[in-house]
Amino acid sequence: MKRVLLLMTVNTYRASAYLMAAERAGLTVTVATDRPDVLADLNPGGSLTLDFFDPEKAAAEIKSFADVYPIDAIVAVDDDTVITGAMAAEALGLPSHTVEAAHATRSKYELRKILDEEGLPSPAFRLVGADDNPVSIARSVSYPCILKPTFLAASQGVIRANDEKEFAAAYRRIGKIMEDSGVKERGGFEADSLLVEEYIPGREVALEGLVAGGALHVLAIFDKPDSMEGPFFEETIYVTPSRLPEETQNEIIKAVRRAARAIGLKDGPVHAELRVNQGGVWVLDVASRTIGGKCSGALEFGDGVALEDLILTKALGDEPPSIARSGAASGVMMIPIPGRGILRHVDGMAAALAAPGVTGIDISIHIGGLVVPLPEGNRYLGFIFAKGETPDEAEAALRRAHAQLKFRLDPDEGAEPEGEAV
Repeated sequence: MKRVLLLMTVNTYRASAYLMAAERAGLTVTVATDRPDVLADLNPGGSLTLDFFDPEKAAAEIKSFADVYPIDAIVAVDDDTVITGAMAAEALGLPSHTVEAAHATRSKYELRKILDEEGLPSPAFRLVGADDNPVSIARSVSYPCILKPTFLAASQGVIRANDEKEFAAAYRRIGKIMEDSGVKERGGFEADSLLVEEYIPGREVALEGLVAGGALHVLAIFDKPDSMEGPFFEETIYVTPSRLPEETQNEIIKAVRRAARAIGLKDGPVHAELRVNQGGVWVLDVASRTIGGKCSGALEFGDGVALEDLILTKALGDEPPSIARSGAASGVMMIPIPGRGILRHVDGMAAALAAPGVTGIDISIHIGGLVVPLPEGNRYLGFIFAKGETPDEAEAALRRAHAQLKFRLDPDEGAEPEGEAV
């Protein structure tokens, strides 16, 4: 029986989806996480503990593990695992993105340099020290602009500033977020840096794809119908297929194809975020992993095949049975966070689930858990899934369901967040 190594942080959303896909494929699974498995002795070869912030060491440990338990495929599930995954796959001769590409997609600064050199429409950008004088820097940038850490996820720490006063406030706020999140403990020059970018207006979209032999295969283009103008950038609704004109969608595909080639993506998933305006298509971000959170639940291919099934098939070096999306239209809502506090109860769940078109609701933060909004927060409150004959119907179903939900929060009284979103 073939063995797949799944690399994931302990707080991942994706464990169950990948484990079920591995079971459907009849694979033996080894799960590598960043915390020891207390039941490891009961399942020899079933788990591995790695430090993903030391990818060279982690990759060497994977290679030693494979000497005892041969590995046929490696899947990096989360952002923090992609560099380790690429290094280990290279050492074992398994399909994967290149190590250089993994590094590029983990650094928003390195990614921005590559896209700029490729000649893609790109915002002006600069890297500044997190301990520099924000008032001085604020006088030297154009507005509006975006400030962000270079390698946090889920829009954590991403803030728009419209003038010098807002810049200085955002600069200090992000510095505190980086300190509290442990970014500075990871080392590297970017741990003490912020990325400042020109703000790009327009409609935001996302592309989900699979790269095979360096060639991009498009799985879905998602519309993001809610405005994302700042000051913070909370993700809400994704709906596919896109309602943009076919010509615009083709331009989106061309832009991601150019970006993937410039980055050096070779074999594996890709998730890209873009904005579209009168100036064209602007690539904002490219990740060498699948769509985040539990959003993959909005996608099915062929005869009900999940996105994770496609990723495992590709990692094994096989051809998936179909990459054509099934169904008319589908969508997912990352439930907006109403405020900070301890989650005590969710009202209206039955009515929300009964809304026409709704296929499921998943509340990710447990009762008693701390809810933290952006920009400090990095964990989704939950997900609503819906289908429809048209994208408009799928979107309407998501909004109807959300309107039924009421979240009862108590003051947090110093509670700590549950963990990292990926």
